[in-house]
Amino acid sequence: MTTNEQYRALTEQAGIGAVAARHPLSVAGKDRASFLHGLLSNEVRTLTAGTGCYAAWLTPQGRMITDVHVFETGDSMLLDVPADVAAAALQRLDQSLFSEDVQLADLGPRVTSVWIHGPRAAQMIGTAVSDAQGLDEWTEYTHGAFPFAGTSLRIARVSQLAVPGFCLYVEHDAASPLRDALAGAGAITVDAAAIDAARIEAGYPVFGVDMTTDTIPLEAGIEDRAISFTKGCYVGQEVIVRVMHRGGGRVARRLMGLRFEEGPPTPGDRLFGAGATAEKDMGWVTSAARSPRTGAIGLGYVQRDSAVAGTRLTVGASGAGVLVSERPISPDGR
Repeated sequence: MTTNEQYRALTEQAGIGAVAARHPLSVAGKDRASFLHGLLSNEVRTLTAGTGCYAAWLTPQGRMITDVHVFETGDSMLLDVPADVAAAALQRLDQSLFSEDVQLADLGPRVTSVWIHGPRAAQMIGTAVSDAQGLDEWTEYTHGAFPFAGTSLRIARVSQLAVPGFCLYVEHDAASPLRDALAGAGAITVDAAAIDAARIEAGYPVFGVDMTTDTIPLEAGIEDRAISFTKGCYVGQEVIVRVMHRGGGRVARRLMGLRFEEGPPTPGDRLFGAGATAEKDMGWVTSAARSPRTGAIGLGYVQRDSAVAGTRLTVGASGAGVLVSERPISPDGR
């Protein structure tokens, strides 16, 4: 299938594929919630079985160690982190322990994840996993365990592409039968190009691509879903509070949508001003793709005074035009 056909599957039906490689960890023990509450930026202490949240783990300087999907199962918390930081994250969690009743485990050798996105994703999961009905009524980060192929899997709602999305955590041996069952229900396996087009259009940043260890969450615009401004202390909170309350939320750069007048540039290409400011460095591109709906688009950090929808910039040595956009990126570029 072409990228256009796969994109339509994602946005109109359902597509199987991960936005980025992720890895599951487990935090168990009676002190797990209070332990993670002091580390993560969102409210995790009040999570109950079957609920979860998105959070950032920060350094004392307010910069990201990683992002985390957090799911309370009732007897442990499942942490979903980027695959390439999982080992370091587990080690850092262990180093953060003192006398807490907390047990850490790497679930990766036993458990993998299968992601499915699209308006009909819930229906197709319900066909593939017979007990999993009513998923379309779930709110974000609702999750639960269901039997499948002689074992059990955990389904979590996590929407990343401006359509309903679900992550299915399953034992490695059952992953292939699960994908086959989803395909039998009508889901289509999609490639990275189709997912990137939908992801960038939705304005969804990926850690390691659009967010790094040099990123403050406010720069990436994830504060609405990753940060609680009413919870108790956590590592890095002082920086976040200072920017919000003393700086009015203003940061030196912001992750914005980008619409390119020519083809998608290479991530890492610099952004410059236009006209009288053509020599001024305004930021850089982090992601770029071609969307069947919105054309050549991207995400990138833009200097704060230019991080306004409608601002015109140029990209790289070519000097091709760029229009700054809000996230998500709409067809008219606003």
